[in-house]
Amino acid sequence: MPKMKTRKTAAKRFKITASGKIMRLHTRRGHLMINKDPNRKRHLRDEAEVVGGEALKIKRMLPNSF
Repeated sequence: MPKMKTRKTAAKRFKITASGKIMRLHTRRGHLMINKDPNRKRHLRDEAEVVGGEALKIKRMLPNSF
């Protein structure tokens, strides 16, 4: 049986914590930041956890990370 390959696009976008959670970055940070409230910009800097069925899909894309 051949080795399972990691999807490199997913590996660049998601990070796996020591406890196994999948973390992602927030969207809407690319441009037009001057129009956004400072409170909103601060919260967009934080990472968010991927939950539910999306997490299962990402785990399949990153077989060697767990």
